[in-house]
Amino acid sequence: MNCAERLIRSTGPRIMMRMKMFSDATKAVQQRKGSRAAYARVEARGGFERELTGDVVGFIESTITAFFATASSDGQPYVQHRGGPPGFLHVLDAHTVAFADLKGNRQYISLGNLSENPKVHLLLMDYETRQRVKLWGTATVSEDPELIGRLTAPGEQADQAIVISVDAWDANCPQHIPQLISADKVERALAARGGPGSGR
Repeated sequence: MNCAERLIRSTGPRIMMRMKMFSDATKAVQQRKGSRAAYARVEARGGFERELTGDVVGFIESTITAFFATASSDGQPYVQHRGGPPGFLHVLDAHTVAFADLKGNRQYISLGNLSENPKVHLLLMDYETRQRVKLWGTATVSEDPELIGRLTAPGEQADQAIVISVDAWDANCPQHIPQLISADKVERALAARGGPGSGR
C-alpha cells in the first residue's frame, strides 16, 4: 500500500471546514519544499473532512489507543495517552467525540490547558492495520453525571468527561507505522495452531 491509498474514507457529503486547513507559515514551508500546489488543490475541494460518517465512525469506536494533545495559553504543548477497550471513544453525533476522563495521577495538566485554551488534537492509532486518524477540534469539560456514566466503562472511575466538537479529520497513509499485534491475539493464534503456549 502506498501513501495515495486510504482505507478510511468519508461516505457523506464534504462539508466545508470551520478551521483554516493550513496556516500561512505552513503554506510557506510547503511552497519551499514543493508540495504547495498539491495541497492547494485539496483546499480548493473543501479541505479536510469534517463530518464523521461511515468508516471513520467505526474506526473511532474500535480504537484502543489514542494521543490527546492540548496547549496552554502561552503555547506550551502537552500530549497524553488515552486508551481502553474498543468503545472507550464515543461518537455522540456527526460532529462530536467524547470520552470519560479517568482518574489518574492528579496532575490535571490537560484540564488546566483546556481551562485557558480549548483547541485540541486527537491522534488515533491502529497498529495492527497500520491506520491512523487525526482529529482537530474544540473541547469542553463536562461534569454531567449522566454523560459521565454513559461514557465510563464498568469498573472505571471518572470525575469528568472530555467532549470534542470536531472541526476536521484526516486519515493518513500507513507509511512509517510499525505493525504491532496484541499479545492476546498472538496467544489465541498460537493456541489455534497448537503452538507454544497453547497448552497442548
